[in-house]
Amino acid sequence: METNKSLLFLLFLAVSAVFADEDVFIGVNIGTELSDMPHPTQVVALLKAQQIRHVRLFNADRGMLLALANTGIKVAVSVPNEQILGVGQSNTTAANWVAQNVVAHYPATNITTICVGSEVLSSLPNAAPILVNALKFVHSALLASNLDRQIKVSTPLASTIILDSFPPSQAFFNHTLKPVLVPLLKFLQSTNSYFMLNVYPYYDYILSNGVIPLDYALFNPLAANKEAVDSNTLLHYTNVFDAMIDAAYFAMEDVNITHIPVVVTESGWPSMGDSNEPDATVENANTYNSNLIKHVLNKTGTPKHPGIAVSTYLYELYNEDNKAGPLSEKNWGLFNNNGTPVYILRLTDSGSLFANNTSNQTYCAAKEGADSKMLQAALDWACGAGKVDCAPMLQGEPCYEPDNVAAHATYAFNAYYHKMGRAPGTCDFNGVATITTTNPSHGSCVFSSIGRNGTFLNGTAPAVDSTSSSSAYPVQYLNNNAFSTTLMMILGILGLTVVLL
Repeated sequence: METNKSLLFLLFLAVSAVFADEDVFIGVNIGTELSDMPHPTQVVALLKAQQIRHVRLFNADRGMLLALANTGIKVAVSVPNEQILGVGQSNTTAANWVAQNVVAHYPATNITTICVGSEVLSSLPNAAPILVNALKFVHSALLASNLDRQIKVSTPLASTIILDSFPPSQAFFNHTLKPVLVPLLKFLQSTNSYFMLNVYPYYDYILSNGVIPLDYALFNPLAANKEAVDSNTLLHYTNVFDAMIDAAYFAMEDVNITHIPVVVTESGWPSMGDSNEPDATVENANTYNSNLIKHVLNKTGTPKHPGIAVSTYLYELYNEDNKAGPLSEKNWGLFNNNGTPVYILRLTDSGSLFANNTSNQTYCAAKEGADSKMLQAALDWACGAGKVDCAPMLQGEPCYEPDNVAAHATYAFNAYYHKMGRAPGTCDFNGVATITTTNPSHGSCVFSSIGRNGTFLNGTAPAVDSTSSSSAYPVQYLNNNAFSTTLMMILGILGLTVVLL
């Protein structure tokens, strides 16, 4: 089984040759269309736990900006599309927006970027004529506050504005949009800002009617004869992502604009879809995002600009169950709204190029409201056949308190989960356990969140019988001092088979 070595979101790497004062990064988008949106402090707690150091907001929510204060997390705020017309038609409106949503929070909240709208040219065409004005007015407000060097202004664009994108060398911008795009690009060039692009190989793949191979969309390795070759440049492309980035570079060159770095403001893959969306799966989402993170942080670059990585914001932090559209629209998130990961990303062969990983900071806990008899049976199994060291839950030991089945089950479940290398299915226990990123440690009772290097067995905890009254080490005896010494001796003799990660 492939070893899950890490899930990481950010590491400062190297200086880009195109944009020398910016580190390459992986960030994450934070959407809010959830029926039960976590409180801003909960969101920030998750970001900090995962060491996510760059985020993009689709608005400038005051609660989020306050929660992000003094964290050091770099924040891209957004002028929502519904406010574009006002900001683009009035310098005063733009100045007020910047004063209320940026200046009021900076520098405590580390705002580094203002995204003016989102895919305005394709989703809000009536605002296209004033888009550049909106950027200029916002930048002027920053200039007046002496923040123009610290905070960049740009606008995320859909990759669909680029036509004839393969081969990349033939790519060009939609001609009807050039009256807006050319002055936009000149503004970005003059202010040392970024060309922001949303890149979704998932959509390119499903709309290609089989022309694009799934492996090519997912960054999976291709045989040399399967690589796509640009007949004009003879550059070889091994994935859709790189081809789209280079298409953007060539499209800019087509209008005589160069030396503007590309930042991908959205990219990801859905983990679930309707019956007619068979490729929206957990496995494909895991593969795409894992490979994308490695690709960016390893400074692979693109065939046109090798070694120049393209900083990217993953889409997105949470699944958004209130999103309209097909099931896939609701399932782009890396986490559920309770902070549990939808899947554990796999980042193998990344060397030391990571700072943190979710697999090293997940815990297995008893589900809130789980049936006590089911918990008892699962706990009995974990301390018995599961061979978990339950000695720390003995009376007088660090994890004895609180003395209830849920707390003891959480300790045992987590110990088994990590003993089995956090393998899929090892935090279920007949449905009474769940993976969480919240550390259940308390006082001197410390819960493991870190697996050990090595290999681990494929393992799923067997189903437990909620009516069972026997096990090798039933929990009801853990509170019996007469049994405690015997239990500890047995555990010492048996030891633990350390099943390494």
